[in-house]
Order: sequence, then structure tokens, then C-alpha cells
Amino acid sequence: MKNNLVIAIAREFGSGGREIGQLVAKKLDIPFYDKGIITQAAKESGIDERIFENVEDIANNSLIYSLSMGIYNPGRFAHLPNYSINDEVYRVQTEIIRKVAGEGDCVIRCADYLLNENPRCVRVFVHADIDIRLKRAIEVYGLPKDTGENFIRKKDRRRASYYQYYTDNKWGDYENYHLILDSGAVGIENASEVILAYAKGMPQKEE
Repeated sequence: MKNNLVIAIAREFGSGGREIGQLVAKKLDIPFYDKGIITQAAKESGIDERIFENVEDIANNSLIYSLSMGIYNPGRFAHLPNYSINDEVYRVQTEIIRKVAGEGDCVIRCADYLLNENPRCVRVFVHADIDIRLKRAIEVYGLPKDTGENFIRKKDRRRASYYQYYTDNKWGDYENYHLILDSGAVGIENASEVILAYAKGMPQKEE
């Protein structure tokens, strides 16, 4: 893994971080992993894909959610005290992320903490003002204007809580990233160019 260039992009909801990641991957001609990670993790673990898609929105140890979705297997983790479905999802995602990062250069959603031992991992956090994110969320995701801002703020709080729970670090803290980009100020295209320029200064690949 240490030999591969990995660009790990975390982002506020509606900031355009996914589009920036896709653009960087296209310019470098390397894979971009986002939803594909969820699908692969679900297939390899046997856990319903809906759990992976909503893991940041599920309170830790949320048995009620799993039961209501009909996706909890009462015997699967019973031998582990205080072990939740979230813990298993995190474990599986960790394995998949490290696996694909070890296979070659790539751009990947989040994963900054999981890959921090890789000297060629560029850790990026993308944010933007709430008005810009709301406009984008309405246009791209179809969020209703009257409740969109509340949805965005809740989504970010859940992401921050999930990140802090499993990493003991603060989501969005400048100390955890090489680059913190305001996509509303610089735009999607320029943000991708900043990342590319920074990536050129990373250590060279070991032979």
C-alpha cells in the first residue's frame, strides 16, 4: 500500500467532494471508489447493502434499526460483547478500503484515517458555505428547499460523530488533512487542479 498514490477525499454534504474526486481520478486515469466500496463490502460480508449506505445515520448499537429493516442476524455477532452492526460494517469497510488502496493508485472517498500510514496518501477535506451546499443539494439531490438546510446540517453532524467514534479524531480538523479546500470559493475544476499539484510533490513510488 505504501507504494501507491491514494487520494482520500472527505467532504461536507453538498460540497461537491464526490465530483472533485471523480475529476481527479479522470485526470490521473486511475480508479475512483465510492459506491463501489459499499457494493463490494456488502457482497463480501453478507450484510445488507442498505446498512452500508446508511451507516453514518445509524446510532451505534442500533438494534432497533436493524430489526426494522429485517437485516439483523441475531446469531452473527452474539459471541462478541457490546459488538454492534456498525462495528462489523466499519471492520468490513476497513478491509475493503485497505485492499483496493493496496492494489494500485486510486481516489477514494474518506479513508484518510485508515490510510494515514501510507506516505503517498493525500488527505483532503472539501467544504463550502451552507448556502452553496444547499443550492447544490437541491439541484443534484433534489432536496426540498424548505427542509434542505436542516438535512445537510444533520448529515454533517452524523458524519462527524461517526468519524470521531471510530478514529478518536475530529472530522474536518486541519491537523488530519494535507489540504482543506473551499469548493464554493475555488470551484470544482480548480479544486481538482490544487489536488493534482499537491500530489505531484508526494514521495516517489518505491520500486
